[in-house]
Formats: sequence, C-alpha cells, structure tokens
Amino acid sequence: MTRPIIIDTDPGQDDAVAVCLALAAPDALTVLGITTVAGNVPLALTTINALKTVELCGRTDVPIHAGAAGPLVGEAVTAEHVHGRTGLDGYDLPTPAIAAASSDAVGFLRETLEAHPPGAVTLCCLGPLTNLALLLKRHPDAAARLHSVVLMGGAYFEVGNITPAAEFNIYADPEAAAKVFASGLELTVMPLDVTHQLLLTEARKSALAAIGNRVSDVIDGWVNFFERFDLDKYGADGAPLHDPSVIAYLLQPELFSGRHINVEIECESPLTRGMSVMDWWRVTDRKPNAQVMGSVDADGFYALLCERLGHFGGGR
Repeated sequence: MTRPIIIDTDPGQDDAVAVCLALAAPDALTVLGITTVAGNVPLALTTINALKTVELCGRTDVPIHAGAAGPLVGEAVTAEHVHGRTGLDGYDLPTPAIAAASSDAVGFLRETLEAHPPGAVTLCCLGPLTNLALLLKRHPDAAARLHSVVLMGGAYFEVGNITPAAEFNIYADPEAAAKVFASGLELTVMPLDVTHQLLLTEARKSALAAIGNRVSDVIDGWVNFFERFDLDKYGADGAPLHDPSVIAYLLQPELFSGRHINVEIECESPLTRGMSVMDWWRVTDRKPNAQVMGSVDADGFYALLCERLGHFGGGR
C-alpha cells in the first residue's frame, strides 16, 4: 500500500529534485497534489517551476495549487542569489503547457484531508511554512487529520544560512513556523545539520549524470548551477542537496537518526529572528514537539536517489 502525500514547496532546484524523487516512487508514494508558496523565488515562479517539474516527469495528472504569496507578517524574502532569476536556473525547460488547478492551496489541503481518513495523509514541506500555518488557522479540524508533517527547515549546530542564526525556510516566515511547531502535529524535521551532510561530490554528480535519461540530464544542469553558491560559501567538496531529504526519509527512514526534542522559533529578536532553538541536549523542561534528525547515511541517500531517478527510463 502506498503512502498518500502532499508536497508543499517553493521550487528551487533542490525542491524540484525532491518532487522528481517522489514522482519516481509510485510504488511507495501517491502524490495527491503539490501546493506552492513564495520562498526561493516569488509565488508566480514557484508555481511555474512546479508545473515544469511535473511535466518533466511525465506526471501532469498531479494537480498544482498556488498558495501564499508572502509570509504571515512582513514582506517576502526570496533567494535568487542562490537559485537564480527563475529559481530553476541551470536548465532551460519550456514554458509549461499545463496550468495550475487553483490559486487556493489551503482550500485544496482542507478538501483533500477531509476526503481521506484521519491519519492517512502526510504533508511534505520543502519551503516556508505559510500554507500549513494558514490551514491551522482557518481549518484546524482538517489539519488535525494529517498523519504527520515532514519538513526541511531550521538548524542548530550548523546555525544559519540566510542570517548568522536562521535557516532560510524558517526565516522566510518565522511566525508561520512558530505556529506549526506549537500545533501539536507530529513533526519530523530535516535541519541543515542533516542536509549539509548530503554533499554533491564530483563522484555523486557523476553517478547522477550517468543515469542518462531526460530527468537526470535536467537535474545535472540544475545542480551544476545550484552548487556554485555553496561551493564559494562553504568551501566544501560539494553543495548540499537539502529538500530531497524529506522524500528520502519517507522512502528509507533507516537512513536517518535523530532525537525527539523541543523546538521553539524566535520571532522577536532583530539579531536572531527566525532562529530554530533546538533543545538537542534536553537542558530545559520544555515538552518535546518534533523528531529532529541529526545524522544521515549520505552514501545510502545518493544510492536511493540514483536508483529511483533511473525509473524514469533511459530516453532523452
């Protein structure tokens, strides 16, 4: 039996790779739909990029629903300096022939959750948590029907990648993140502490390129563009591939290990706004509210990614 999931995302090259990985695993995951949010680039572009990605994968049956164009409070923060002007710089995909199914992501989430048994659907959050926070605010009974939420966001030992203290997805809407972490939903978190272990070394990039199909060709272009920023910033052996960790966790949870701890989101301080304060060492009496991953088998992750992307076939 496959696991029904909804992907909430702001593509971004690594988000798009995560979508490709999910669509390459129909024996394990049923993608009920994709909701988009402003994040890496503005909402209009994240929606176009989601449409391009499902077209690339030959899965135009998966509906795309546009969501929040900005955070709950303040102005939108974007990351073109990382992802390029389009968010998918590195491979020029054609203008999508399909259109978004709606501009009401929250309505789609509510309707889909109400149409499935309680505890059936997992929400995969790859960007700012605005859409989920709005669902919690407007339709709390529907949100309570979620099986769980698996999200990429936050950091502790790796601190910040957009400010000295904050990871981008949380910083882009800390009020939304605070609402999600206070919600009581079952949360599994892939922070930078895990994703910075998933480096696209030359050997791993070569393995991806060697798959030799249309999807792997496009991903090769995406990651070659995407990595230039992180290589310069961190001086590591490769750029981290963040968001596919969420999908990999659903496919092979044994690749990951972590702790059930308390996570609070800082929303007030001008110095640490958006910081995810993780009680990793359990030094407070705050109640645990999230399963936070701390380590990953990186070789196993890339073996899974290459094996699954090979399911798209060898044609270009």
